[in-house]
Amino acid sequence: MRWEGNRESDNVEDRRDGGGGFGIGLGGGSLGIGTVVIAVVASLLFGVNPLSILSMLSGGSQQTAQVQSPQHAPANDQMTRFVRTVLADTEDTWTDLFREQGRQYVDPRLVLYSGRTPTACGTGLTAVGPFYCPGDQKVYIDLSFYRLMQQRFNVSGEFAQAYVIAHEVGHHVQHLLGISDKVDSMRRRVSEAQANALSVRLELQADCFAGVWAYHANQTRHILEEGDVETALNAASAIGDDALQKQAQGYVVPDSFTHGSSAQRVRWFTRGIETGKMSACNTFEARQL
Repeated sequence: MRWEGNRESDNVEDRRDGGGGFGIGLGGGSLGIGTVVIAVVASLLFGVNPLSILSMLSGGSQQTAQVQSPQHAPANDQMTRFVRTVLADTEDTWTDLFREQGRQYVDPRLVLYSGRTPTACGTGLTAVGPFYCPGDQKVYIDLSFYRLMQQRFNVSGEFAQAYVIAHEVGHHVQHLLGISDKVDSMRRRVSEAQANALSVRLELQADCFAGVWAYHANQTRHILEEGDVETALNAASAIGDDALQKQAQGYVVPDSFTHGSSAQRVRWFTRGIETGKMSACNTFEARQL
């Protein structure tokens, strides 16, 4: 992936030297360490975002709050510069796409942390993996996740790493468009299986939006090199719900899917990167995912 020398974003917080309490506040109360363990185990077995589980266990409401945490200027190592560059590229792409629709894109912030960090959605943990919190409009990532991608899933390559960031930024796009709020509202009124199905469509749309970013970034800045798309497709396939469940427990439970199967994740990322059109990413009206 060609990225060195491109613009770097200033919207990065480096909390890797910061601490923070381990208590998790959600809704009106707090959750103990036992609940956190349940959530993390569920994430490893079923590919579910522990923050979602913690929210449900606390009554289903997430309190939007201003979270105070030590902030430092991001380090200047290669990986940090890579993250800042990819984030800047998503900023430039989505700013242009929103402008074409007569909208204004609001840049998210990306938080680098190690171990755990406070967020408006609860305490972020390394075991959660990268995630987006709509309460503070921030993407959170512990860079050790990239080592996990290589060691556990045999997925490597800079473009695969960029796909991870672009997927979380895709959730920010959904938040700005009001899609996430509508889905959250619908999820509260349906069965668990139906709520999971809605989550799958939300995640697959974020995959498609990641592909849309890649299409336009390559058109304007020629970021792709030979083999890059394959690494992203490998990443999408490796973190499909079916692949995660089969690896963790030896069998698959489709009704518990929250992110989509490997084939679905590959299909929707491919659709985004081939068309470059947000309109092609309407997973909610697709008859077949």
